[in-house]
Amino acid sequence: MKTRVLLSAVGIAVLVASSMSSSQTKSGDTIVTVPFSFFVANQELPPGRYAVARMAEGVLRISTPDGKGVAISVHSTEGKGPEGGGKVVFHRYGDTYFLSEVWTPGSGIGKQVFRSKAEKEVEMLQGKSEIAVLRTK
Repeated sequence: MKTRVLLSAVGIAVLVASSMSSSQTKSGDTIVTVPFSFFVANQELPPGRYAVARMAEGVLRISTPDGKGVAISVHSTEGKGPEGGGKVVFHRYGDTYFLSEVWTPGSGIGKQVFRSKAEKEVEMLQGKSEIAVLRTK
């Protein structure tokens, strides 16, 4: 079991390294402009334009046009998909945002980000979160 987890982690690390070196977005990427800084995988990302792409089953890549970004573990979630485009959902605690979900255009299945330790700690201090939704291209 430990060997499988280690091999999966190594495989993801290789995928992350190769994908982060690419500076161009691919045609299947979801593009979103985020007007605020936000946290994903315990890393704070600045406001800006981001491409969100599927790297492997259960793994998304979030990166800037120059290729800087982070890979995150996700799981599928069902619901009513956005009409006419995709959406990216954030949990907001005061002025602190955490990436929560990514929905691609025309799909009733979204990808939900596993909550980080940092988000759980902020939630304990701040209490209930609010939802911020951004439309994607």
